[in-house]
Amino acid sequence: MDLNLEEVMQEVISVITAYGLDVIGAVIILIIGYIISKRVPNTLKKILTKKNVDPTVVNFLGSLAKMTVLIITLLLVLAQFGVQTASLIAVLGAAGLAIGLALQGTLSNVAGGVMLLFFRPLRVGDYVEAAGHGGTVKSVGLFVTELATPDNVQIILPNASVWGSAIKNFSFHDTRRVDLVMGIAYEDDMDKAMSIMHGLIAADERTLKDPEPMIAVAELADSSVNFTVRMWCNSGDYWGLKFDMTKAMKEAFDKEGISIPFPQQVVHMVKE
Repeated sequence: MDLNLEEVMQEVISVITAYGLDVIGAVIILIIGYIISKRVPNTLKKILTKKNVDPTVVNFLGSLAKMTVLIITLLLVLAQFGVQTASLIAVLGAAGLAIGLALQGTLSNVAGGVMLLFFRPLRVGDYVEAAGHGGTVKSVGLFVTELATPDNVQIILPNASVWGSAIKNFSFHDTRRVDLVMGIAYEDDMDKAMSIMHGLIAADERTLKDPEPMIAVAELADSSVNFTVRMWCNSGDYWGLKFDMTKAMKEAFDKEGISIPFPQQVVHMVKE
């Protein structure tokens, strides 16, 4: 029994002698790597936050930096014990390629999410049309973009389809142009109608003076003389101004005796 114990102790001493420094070095590398993996993301987040980078991008880059430091730490620990990291990296690369081929759709969504996060063609709170759908942006993640329609229906769009389509952002600019088409009867006074519309536009505080509003005769239609009415407002006032101005012009035309005709046809009866 004493002989076996002595053999075990000798074996332990020989192992410690052979690998002790490697173990100590590996532990030191792990501790340093862990500390760096904690500090690098926080430092990166502070720098990016000061530069007013979007919080979603900041969190993504912070997580990516932490993962990179941990992978490098693991490779250094393996190298400390004599493991050939070059072959390991090759195996990981091959595995990554196989996984990438199997998850092409998912990775394309991640790529689309990264592009959306960096180039910011849309932001949370913007009203947009993308991939054939329209709604207010609720969130932009690495995989999907969430929209809410005006009647509060949730729409989840894969980022690849959003980035791969034309994006129409109605909230990007501070101002928007309201376009209306108003028609009057042929026998009505066009100048009087234009004067009424100019007065209504000038009286509404939501309309901007620059660019100037425009009213022009656009078309001699089948049943009416159509005016194109264009006025500018702040983006947040767009729908309210459009609805209120349409109602106000109809009421003013009725009050002043200017009719808005409905489609009609004149039929001539020919008798032989």
